[in-house]
Amino acid sequence: MELLEKGRTDAAREKFARASWCDERYSPAHSGTAIAAAMKAGAQKDEEYRRTDIKRINEHLEKARKLSSSPEDSFAARLAEMRVAMALKEKDWLREAEKSHKAAARLKVKEGERLPFYKDGEAADYFMGAAYLEAREFQPAGERFKYVLDSGSDGKWHGPADQAWKRTDKVVRALSGVTFGNIGKEIALRDTVSRAEVAALLIDELRAEKLFEGRIPVKAKEAGFIPADMLGSPLKEEVSMLVRLGLRGLEPVYDETTRAYLFRPQEPLKRKELALALEDIVMKLSNDEKMATAFLGHRHSPFPDVEPSSPWYNAIMSVTTRGLMETALSGEFRPDENVDGAEAIMAVRTLKYRLNIH
Repeated sequence: MELLEKGRTDAAREKFARASWCDERYSPAHSGTAIAAAMKAGAQKDEEYRRTDIKRINEHLEKARKLSSSPEDSFAARLAEMRVAMALKEKDWLREAEKSHKAAARLKVKEGERLPFYKDGEAADYFMGAAYLEAREFQPAGERFKYVLDSGSDGKWHGPADQAWKRTDKVVRALSGVTFGNIGKEIALRDTVSRAEVAALLIDELRAEKLFEGRIPVKAKEAGFIPADMLGSPLKEEVSMLVRLGLRGLEPVYDETTRAYLFRPQEPLKRKELALALEDIVMKLSNDEKMATAFLGHRHSPFPDVEPSSPWYNAIMSVTTRGLMETALSGEFRPDENVDGAEAIMAVRTLKYRLNIH
């Protein structure tokens, strides 16, 4: 199970297989095998192979339930059901996970050595929270994680639940009060967001085509221009529109190897790049070109990791003073760190509010 948590799925399956070879009636081995196999099958693109894998997974789950010789074995089997449902995402998977969670919660388990991996019953609430989070059901996810935190114990799942709760709370705050489209919901939980995704987020959520209409002159050769590495992308129209706006931080760059302008769509967006793009949007809409130099000439920076001479210093000052982006508690801006999904959503949410876009 520990190998499984480290992402070493094949090594974990070997251990589960050995356990079953030693005792084919050992229920936890079937529970573990089902989870490991589901993690593999979840990424399987071939539908025929996937169906075959799912059939074997369900057989292991059935054995895990039937061969359970203690409440602890049954608990492991129910959690396996939850984790398999989350990995495979078959029809009504969240409802099935909820059923398994309720069944696990009814069991009176002896904590500690009898539950060598899960340790205590709080594991059921933690993984139910993870399932809600995977389903983008943020409110119930936060409630499950909070339940673990409020349990009064400092067990194995307290730390992971604390991190997950903070992450969920950040996403809820980012999404609250504004209805976001598919792009926004999709990237909300991402640890990193790509340049193309942020481009689509800005274009779709700000309704940029109408917002910038008549404000920015577009040269004939730029109209309809699509960077070479965006031709086969489903987001090519949004990126093309963004390129026409000429936002700093999200502009295509000429590549000597391919001799073409590339957008680098899959590359994670840096915080300094988002700051430049947001400043440009506000500057273009307010027709205030002085904004680009408003903070230049400072002798001291309020950020310990950004010098006043940095090319992005002015943009960072612009977005932080307007509440579009935040610093860490230490005051660091972390310009070279990747933008996460919740942060991108929160920046666009604040911008929509300031621009009165509904």
